[in-house]
Amino acid sequence: MKTILVTGGAGFIGSNYVRHVLTTCEDVRVVNLDVLTYAGNLENLEGLEDDPRYRFVRADIADAGAVEAAVADETVDEVVHFAAESHVDRSIEDASAFLRTNVVGTQALIDFARAREVARFVHVSTDEVYGQLGPDDPAFTEETPIQPNSPYSASKASSDLLVRAACHTHGFPGLITRCSNNYGPYQFPEKLIPLMISNALEDRPLPVYGDGLNVRDWIWVEDHCAAVDVVRQRGELGQVYNIGGRSERTNLDVVKAILGQLGKPESLIEFVKDRPGHDQRYAIDDSKITAALGFVPKVGFDEGIRQTVAWYTANETWWQRVKSEAYRDYYERMYGERTGEG
Repeated sequence: MKTILVTGGAGFIGSNYVRHVLTTCEDVRVVNLDVLTYAGNLENLEGLEDDPRYRFVRADIADAGAVEAAVADETVDEVVHFAAESHVDRSIEDASAFLRTNVVGTQALIDFARAREVARFVHVSTDEVYGQLGPDDPAFTEETPIQPNSPYSASKASSDLLVRAACHTHGFPGLITRCSNNYGPYQFPEKLIPLMISNALEDRPLPVYGDGLNVRDWIWVEDHCAAVDVVRQRGELGQVYNIGGRSERTNLDVVKAILGQLGKPESLIEFVKDRPGHDQRYAIDDSKITAALGFVPKVGFDEGIRQTVAWYTANETWWQRVKSEAYRDYYERMYGERTGEG
């Protein structure tokens, strides 16, 4: 049985990926390695504790010795690397954690994977490394120059280049995926969609940056996880694959769709001062992954946002515990300390 080391598997996309792999691949074991920062929540993985094909280990990817010690008794065949600091606003306030995790941590993982002679290393990145587009510009392709505009996207671009360099210099079995904005279950409610849903459910103001006309492509998280796993299984080593949802929307359109689903008034929308350097538009050309690997997203935005709103409505206890930070108490019981400080 093949063992996949998934980093950041207690976060939003990582936890969805762990569930996806264990559900769709019978011949796979998953070792989930996460340091449990504020965005890592073991409650995202509730129900997997007794699965014999799943194991959680706590370690910081930037601490090479800790990673090696955490999986010293494991045979690691492949790595899928989700672990990252990812919130743009936090990177603007202080970029240091982003450099440590996204850059130093990625290099440490490359070194680990080379020493272990893993067969495949999937590095999960973002469309934000490409910079921004004008209203009529063609969508990002894998050949679009990298021009990051925030400390977050600069740190992710740096990690992409480290993987690329390892492939070129060492024949490293790396693959890079660059995805558009994800949404769905278990997303930390500092991000746009879960923040808007949870605030609307509480009849609180919905803060929208600027005029709300910034455009993003949105992908249902389970579609993203399926695409990453297609790349893991069949992607050509050394290649970059863009993953998109084929659903460009302005932020304001997204917020109005959420209010419509919940039957809440648009008067809850509150326009706030725009964040510094806010990119105007992202768009993904996903023709490469479709032609090469046959991947096409299955869930359109209208259906995805309906399911997302329904999940947050049905799981109020989950997001209330995240917003109140009560979920961190779980770590205190598990490890004798209160981890997850943001």
